Amino acid sequence: MASNFLSTANPFHLASSSQSSLVTPTYAYNPIKCNLKRQLTPCKVVNQPSLSVTKRDISIGFMTSLVLSLSGKGLFDANAAILEADDDVELLEKVKKDRKKRLEKQGVISSSTKETGYLQDLVYKLSEVGQAIEQNDLTSAGSVLGKGKDADWVQKANIALNKLSSSPEEKSEVDTFNSSLASLVSSVAQNDVESSKIAFVSSASAIEKWTSLTGLVGKLKGI
Repeated sequence: MASNFLSTANPFHLASSSQSSLVTPTYAYNPIKCNLKRQLTPCKVVNQPSLSVTKRDISIGFMTSLVLSLSGKGLFDANAAILEADDDVELLEKVKKDRKKRLEKQGVISSSTKETGYLQDLVYKLSEVGQAIEQNDLTSAGSVLGKGKDADWVQKANIALNKLSSSPEEKSEVDTFNSSLASLVSSVAQNDVESSKIAFVSSASAIEKWTSLTGLVGKLKGI
């Protein structure tokens, strides 16, 4: 009884006892228990702060990323809104200018009754030439074309074309028409049916495109 009590109370005190041989096995385990306690206790002290710091770092990193993300998104949206507003203003200005040009052109066309008559005559003449070429009747086509650019109806048509042409695109189609018409007159004079057909299509296409650009579609019969 005394030996067991002393062995648990003070394991190092009975080293000189006569019964040391009997209690020696008991002493062998106590240092191990002390060592285990000494090993485990510091581990708890070291590990707990480490785990706490790691969670804090993660929380701070997450919040920082979230703030930066939201701030960047807001800045992007703001810039996009500004650019979109600028585009809307530019588009609105372009629409206003185009509308103003159309109104001005309509005013010019409305006051150009004589020139519109010249253009209507041009359409009729080209129609007659086209029908003759389709029937391979280049003689009749030549009689309508007359002297080509020097023919009265051609000169009058050019007066109207030049007066009603304001944009580079419209003027370019006028040049194409006159060039194609010259080729048409030459091909008809040479009795070349295929070249006459090609030149006629080019001439008629130029007039159709010019009419569309100037807003005369619906005002001229035959187009």
